[in-house]
Amino acid sequence: MPHSPAEPSPSTPAPAHYRARPVHWLATASAMAAVIASAGLLQPDAATGASATTPIRPASAANGPEAAAPDAHALTYPLDCKGAPQAVTATAEGDLDGDGRPETVAAVRCDAGSGTPPHALYVLAQDPAKTAKPRVVATLLEAGRKQTATELTIRDGLVTASLLGYSSPEVPRYSPDTKQLAKWRWTGGKFRQELTDSTPTGV
Repeated sequence: MPHSPAEPSPSTPAPAHYRARPVHWLATASAMAAVIASAGLLQPDAATGASATTPIRPASAANGPEAAAPDAHALTYPLDCKGAPQAVTATAEGDLDGDGRPETVAAVRCDAGSGTPPHALYVLAQDPAKTAKPRVVATLLEAGRKQTATELTIRDGLVTASLLGYSSPEVPRYSPDTKQLAKWRWTGGKFRQELTDSTPTGV
């Protein structure tokens, strides 16, 4: 199953990635980006264009029988742990695209046994067939951002999480000193992301 990383919105800047020097995006109060999900799953209808109600699943799946939210522990994630196991540390469930069927957002990281491995956030969907397995249909947060996701929730179709990070390589990995409030909403065939710096004054 193809899997797409986060891509910047053409009209607004995406948040800067972690670099081996102090990150410079903390001066920006908020930023916008778009997360494009797997090809063929989240593409808008060519005849009608994208809309806020474009479903995450194909129409045949969206119109199927009711089903529970996808099981975050029932699949392997596209996260390279270099031989270490993967660990799902938090999940949230809710209908993200308004089709009446719940999705699951999973916070996943490598189970390295020490330190604080960064999180990746994945959106899972599942077709109604009894034999169908959950699928990753979008990545909201790449592990390469080197952030820890906490307080993961879904409410009224809005995914929120606090993202803890580091202002420089010298900051100990057990003591993150930056914090962002991240929000994602399914709009126009994409997950639109909003980031707000919420680092406490004096940190």
